[in-house]
Amino acid sequence: MAIDLSQLQSSEIKNLDLLAKQVVEGFITGMHKSPYHGFSVEFSEHKLYNKGEDTKHIDWKLFAKTEKLYTKKYEEETNLRCHIIIDNSSSMHYPVKKVQRFDDLNKIGFSIVAAASLIELLKKQRDAVGLSVYSDSYEFYAPEKGSDRHRKILTHQLESLLQQPKVSKTTETYQYLHEIAQKIHRRSMIFLFTDMFQPSKDNEELFDALRHLKYNKHEVILFHTFDKELEYDFDFENSPKKFVDVETGLQINLYAESVKEAYNKEIANFFENLKNKCLQYKINYIPVNINENYNKILTTYLVSRNKF
Repeated sequence: MAIDLSQLQSSEIKNLDLLAKQVVEGFITGMHKSPYHGFSVEFSEHKLYNKGEDTKHIDWKLFAKTEKLYTKKYEEETNLRCHIIIDNSSSMHYPVKKVQRFDDLNKIGFSIVAAASLIELLKKQRDAVGLSVYSDSYEFYAPEKGSDRHRKILTHQLESLLQQPKVSKTTETYQYLHEIAQKIHRRSMIFLFTDMFQPSKDNEELFDALRHLKYNKHEVILFHTFDKELEYDFDFENSPKKFVDVETGLQINLYAESVKEAYNKEIANFFENLKNKCLQYKINYIPVNINENYNKILTTYLVSRNKF
């Protein structure tokens, strides 16, 4: 029996696999009522019949129900390879949460649930999936595979990551993207979850690494993960506050209102420059507010897969 996702809204995340299933079920149900209805939701079993194809694989029973021609799709016909990369540096653990609940996640929690949901959707497509996690070291790597056992290992790793306490970790993202790029040899779709915050101010090295990821004709999708209310709008009470850099430990005392206008201009420029750079290098740039749902992420995968 399906569980109503609303029942999990304020619950601590204890079963990531179950939660991911509910997210994907809700997404697929919503697709029936959306402009994306053209995408088949029986991903692993059927595809629309194209004129000129062999008619022997047409599912006539499904035609009787839908009055549309679908052909049966076999496992060996899919084989898309995907690799999910998660930035686990300290800035991704903002805002700090004592408990990760589905309706109250920080950036790393949101990225983990999004990654688990992607893995569930990839399972329905019978696509192979791999996973990399990095911070100040290359914390985890698993190559792209399509077995249920492999997916369970990845989900277990994500659950472990969700339960890890926050520690001070800086990272230069580009270093590990180069390492990951060297491990992915066959053409793949690559998803990167990161807030794009790093100690160095020069993003050229980062974009060199992103271009390295595109080597061998990989499709790179950058999910720029952020808390819109706090990190973009800078919506804090106008009272004296101590702001602490979660990676370097640097501190500053100020009234939020005294810098809000200047901050808003800087952050808007930061986002615009990232978008333009990604456009220049043909990287699919998707800004993702962690206070929204996962539909943008799952839809991006489906649209990209359709073009891949």
